Amino acid sequence: MRNKPNLLVLASTVLPCLVLASDKSISSLLLRPDAEALNRRAPDVFDVCLETSKGKISIEVHRDWSPHGADRFYNLVRAGYYDDTRFFRVIQGRWAQFGINGDPKISNVWRARTIPDDPRIESNVRGTVAFAFSVPNGRTTQVFINLKDNRATHDAEFMPFGRIVEGMEAADVLNAEYGESAGGGIRGGKQGPLFEGGNPYLQENFPRLDSIFRATVIDQPRGEQPSTANSHVQFGGVPVELTISQVSERALRIELAALDEQGHSRKATPSDALVPIPQTEKLRVRELSREQRLRVGQLRVTIKPHPLTITVLRADGTLVQELAFDEGERTNSVSFRTAAPVLGLGEGADQFDRRGANYPLINGQRYRLGELGTRIFSPFLVGTEGWAMFVNAPAGSFDLRGDPGVFRPQQGTAPAPADLFVMDSRKPTDAMHEFVRLTGTPVMPPKWALGYMQSHRTLSSEADILAEAQTFREKKLACDTFIFLGTGFCPAGWNFGHDSFQFNTKVFVREPAAVIQDLHAEHLHVVLHVVPLERDYPRLHGQIPPTPGEILDQQDIGIYWRRHAAPFEAGVDGWWPDEGDWLDAASRLARHRMYYEGPLSDRRNVRPWDLQRNGAPGIARYGGWVWSGDILSSWKTFKAQVKVGLNSSLSVSPFWGTDIGGFYPSTNLEYTGELYARWFQFAAFCPSFRSHGRTWWLHRPWGWNTGETGPIESRPAPDPSELHNAAIEPICQKYLNLRYQLMPYTYTLVRETHDTGLPLMRALWLHFPDDPEAVKLGDEFLWGRDLLIAPVTEKSARSRRVYLPAGGWFDWWSGEKVEGKHWIERPIDLATMPIYVRAGAIVPVDPVRQYISQPVSEPTTLRIYPGAGGEFTLYDDDGESLGYRDGSDPKAIWIHLRWDDAARRLLIAADPRMKKWPGGKRRFTIELVGDAHSKAVEFHGQRETVVF
Repeated sequence: MRNKPNLLVLASTVLPCLVLASDKSISSLLLRPDAEALNRRAPDVFDVCLETSKGKISIEVHRDWSPHGADRFYNLVRAGYYDDTRFFRVIQGRWAQFGINGDPKISNVWRARTIPDDPRIESNVRGTVAFAFSVPNGRTTQVFINLKDNRATHDAEFMPFGRIVEGMEAADVLNAEYGESAGGGIRGGKQGPLFEGGNPYLQENFPRLDSIFRATVIDQPRGEQPSTANSHVQFGGVPVELTISQVSERALRIELAALDEQGHSRKATPSDALVPIPQTEKLRVRELSREQRLRVGQLRVTIKPHPLTITVLRADGTLVQELAFDEGERTNSVSFRTAAPVLGLGEGADQFDRRGANYPLINGQRYRLGELGTRIFSPFLVGTEGWAMFVNAPAGSFDLRGDPGVFRPQQGTAPAPADLFVMDSRKPTDAMHEFVRLTGTPVMPPKWALGYMQSHRTLSSEADILAEAQTFREKKLACDTFIFLGTGFCPAGWNFGHDSFQFNTKVFVREPAAVIQDLHAEHLHVVLHVVPLERDYPRLHGQIPPTPGEILDQQDIGIYWRRHAAPFEAGVDGWWPDEGDWLDAASRLARHRMYYEGPLSDRRNVRPWDLQRNGAPGIARYGGWVWSGDILSSWKTFKAQVKVGLNSSLSVSPFWGTDIGGFYPSTNLEYTGELYARWFQFAAFCPSFRSHGRTWWLHRPWGWNTGETGPIESRPAPDPSELHNAAIEPICQKYLNLRYQLMPYTYTLVRETHDTGLPLMRALWLHFPDDPEAVKLGDEFLWGRDLLIAPVTEKSARSRRVYLPAGGWFDWWSGEKVEGKHWIERPIDLATMPIYVRAGAIVPVDPVRQYISQPVSEPTTLRIYPGAGGEFTLYDDDGESLGYRDGSDPKAIWIHLRWDDAARRLLIAADPRMKKWPGGKRRFTIELVGDAHSKAVEFHGQRETVVF
């Protein structure tokens, strides 16, 4: 038996009634109820349209709910029995009954033609349709519609055979003024006059009864024998059940479930990547002999058989996507249109436009690792021409070497099932909204995780660790986190080796808690690197806390998390779980879940943080911070990482980053101060701003001017002439300062990510979908909506070619305004990475800090970039609690800023999302770029206006 649809949510499928010529030969059969044409088997699922005096009512009939009832209704409708009949018994808000033919000769022939009872499968909830009867096995022709949930009174006797999928509003307003008077129920004994007088009797005595003008089986015209050949829906050489459900106004789900010999359906295995979301089933069929159309939210869907082809259109008739399902034996492939650039598909592999290559759904450090990094597959694709698609499949490949593209399940898998979501993304931000609706809302990280992180490899002593902390503070190089590698990938790390959770006593002479406390005193957070052993954790599963009564094994994340207890109790703030390439998608997701729910089980109101190399769709709801893996220190790799980050942000998690400078050196001595500086500039506009790599001294901001390499862990070693470059540290300091100054802007983006799914790093396509140049660019990007970032990825570059989309743009460094929709050549030096600001933007800029939580006395500057109107809602909170989820954080603020360019006026007001002004004041300096004057404002939660 197929899965039961949700009957509590009434559908709105548009299935127009077919206007057919009267078939007198079929209608005459009504006087011969034993005729073969009136005793045929109904299709498994079919639709009946009632054209009534109140409008169309469409009924979706399911034979497996009530086989005898469905067969009887199917044959009577096809023969015209219900044409020109009346709703003779309507009890307002309870039920509406019909089914006595207006011709007494016909109605009396059928009055005693009963059918056997069926087992009750479905309940009499609102919108369901069932046969009425007076005694067991007494169903004949009379049918009622449940206008409310009648389970309590009807379920003991009446067996629904269908449900209304369109026109419930018409059923609700059927004329109920006569109540039981026109005939009552079968048991009421008042129906004799109806059978004797037919329609003339009703017209004379109850003239305002509503009518059924015509009843039609939609799938097949009357008189047409249901086809027994080639009518089954086919996929992969086997018959399947097709289900189409509405997920939102702009998204639908298509499921193909294989049928076994008993007719039972086998749907796709539920995916851990997906979260439960409301769905409304719109169509479920096993047979399809001709084209069928329906409405799913704002989408229009056409289904054609042989081969099964599903076309999704917008309300205006423009194409969203067309999918063809291969009927060949054991092929199981699905093709889809790829006429314009295709983005997404996770992290790694060929970039930026995914067309032109084949993408297996594999994970780990594999294909072109040194250049493209770790592969984190995601079956989420975004077509820049206005569609998006999520394929719920554990394995397979996307072949995008031609148009159409093709998804092929893993070879050797059984034919069917298939499960995919199609979304209208003509407005690109809708694609991101739908992605997070399916895979879960990104959680907000602790604010300190947005600061700079310094990674350490080989450690000499705790004294050196604390001395380095002092160096950061003395040099005024902002930093929020120290990360410590474990022993095993370096000679002396924080622990004793892989899978060890014990501090290395050769490095940490004192109690680890004391060392961590000293680092906390320097306002530095501590993150530890851990490597699980493959043989111990081949798979992970579970949740924290476990479900009641669950029996835990060694692969349960709750058991594994307990091993972290000692360092966590010592004050560790976050985790860096490495490797995991062997884990399947469910286990990778479970590991992210462990490092979110585990810390919360011990620190219940403190946002957790961890960084991983592997992942899967859905990790963002558990934090989901990833880095691109063990990549080469080369210009080619650096250039590729920009594109990798954009696709990863679109289809895995919005929280992404790299090893600044690359992880290990290339063979041609490309790792230099110049490469590190350029990479550092780019990383200042990545969610994860973290420096890590072999020969780790040269991954510190001042490392290129000490004359020393420190521990050399890979060959070749850098050229000694590179170790006295005094220019690098000031450049790093410049971009550290910029990162921290822009924290009000960036943290607001993080809130936007939580609310909408929009990533921080955004392909230009997200905000300029109609600009062909912007759509194809992957070497520059938007940081939020308003800042355009153009990383310099060419060695010895003296200029950077930058494309600016339509509108006005301001050079961040010079303030010069440039008109967009064309390319410019921006002169640069080593200290300059081109940054442009959109006209109309309002960018909050804070004073320089040395760590995120450092108090400052100077006000926040609001930089207004004129030339267009604009808005920005500044968000802030305590940066560490979970109060952002329910609005309980008393420090949360939402300040709405609106710039009226024509009036040269800035409005500052409390945003409606802020429940209560937390008190105190926020001081702002208002700067209008290009205007020599600035203005000071103190905001106390009340509306303020600033005019220039």
